[in-house]
Amino acid sequence: MKAQFKYAFITGSYIRGITFVTIFVMNTVFIILGSLGLLPFAALVTAVSLGGVAIAVMMITNIISDIYILKRMFSVPEAYLYALTPVPRGKILFASIITVTIMDLFTMAVVIFQEVWLSFNLTSLYVGQIFWNMILENLPSFGYFFWSILLIVSGYLLVLMVILFCITAKKSLFFKMPASGLMTFLLAIGCWYAISFSHILLIPFGIVERSGLIFTISITSSAAFPALTLLNLLQAAALFVITSKLMERKINL
Repeated sequence: MKAQFKYAFITGSYIRGITFVTIFVMNTVFIILGSLGLLPFAALVTAVSLGGVAIAVMMITNIISDIYILKRMFSVPEAYLYALTPVPRGKILFASIITVTIMDLFTMAVVIFQEVWLSFNLTSLYVGQIFWNMILENLPSFGYFFWSILLIVSGYLLVLMVILFCITAKKSLFFKMPASGLMTFLLAIGCWYAISFSHILLIPFGIVERSGLIFTISITSSAAFPALTLLNLLQAAALFVITSKLMERKINL
């Protein structure tokens, strides 16, 4: 399992790593100079603008790197190697998903945090005092912050599993069917509707509203955060098991 994480990390870290280090160094230099008051207003505006562009660049780079990580399971020649390796497909899939999630969320969190700091510099606010006040004010509600992070992670995992499930279904269940692309699209729509409909299970924890065929939940209690997180994880786990079984059963490369 350790080797699977290593290969997934190496596959997705080259382009992503160069981009992240470049953005991190650029933003850090602007942050330090701006915090010391060594940059004129025009330079601060430029720093904030570049930081915003950096977020978009980091997002695009993450998508490209994620495609490299996930594509190796479905495209030749890498997929042939995985098919011949005496390792369960579930382990390869698990390592790829966790690696993608950690690398994506970590890089985006750092770049967005730096952009916020640059914005504080632009408004001439003392960043250290601001963050210290935020910590003191929100310390009693740290649980909300903790569950919010877990909710984001669980939602991200669920999105990844829907995508991978549909790709796997196209290359296994729908491979010889006519209009396999249309079948995969309908499957994706069905998955999202099922996920949306499952929110009615959270009625005891919040207000579930319906807009057309889409169900959404408004979080009105502290119990809604762990409930929705658990629901996302259960659905992601179910899709993971089904996808793993399909990949073990038959996948056409």
